[in-house]
Amino acid sequence: MFPELLRARLSGILDLSPGQIAALDAHYQLLLRWNQTLNLTRIESLEEAVERHYCESLFLAAHLPPGALRIADLGSGAGFPGFPVAIARPDCQIALVESHQRKAVFLRESTRGLANVRVLGQRAETLRDTFDHVVSRAVSYRDLAPTLARVASHVDLLTGVEPPPESMAIEWQPPIALPWGNSRVLRLGRRRS
Repeated sequence: MFPELLRARLSGILDLSPGQIAALDAHYQLLLRWNQTLNLTRIESLEEAVERHYCESLFLAAHLPPGALRIADLGSGAGFPGFPVAIARPDCQIALVESHQRKAVFLRESTRGLANVRVLGQRAETLRDTFDHVVSRAVSYRDLAPTLARVASHVDLLTGVEPPPESMAIEWQPPIALPWGNSRVLRLGRRRS
């Protein structure tokens, strides 16, 4: 059911191999099991999980520039958007940054065997590494602001329609509406010089 729904929702947006779809399905199945005892994310229905968690993340992956990138997913939670980005873009190195240790344990378990992913169980403010891109989903601008411009030159956020504050020191492109509803956008930005 998950593979078919994912393919249908991504039609015309991103083509995934059977192996990539199987990896995303395995992540979803593990997420369902772990979510029974650990509140990783709110899952109302299969349709909502596919669209909100996986398709939004893969939409972001489709908008990344070509080439091998170093990407940090700040506040990764259950692995969104970083895990789907890692599956869609195996040429990129992804750091899933999550300060909640139980969620970091889930991330380590769910990414076992993925050579292009590492899990950093720490607060984003303590990052010493720098990256080409920072990605994030469902993390407030206020929480991201102190870290974004310091950690990467490019920022890609899945957010609501509210505009980011000017104080973020990011030059934003016009928001891109997500194909699954009208209240979510992808914001692509670059650190101001």
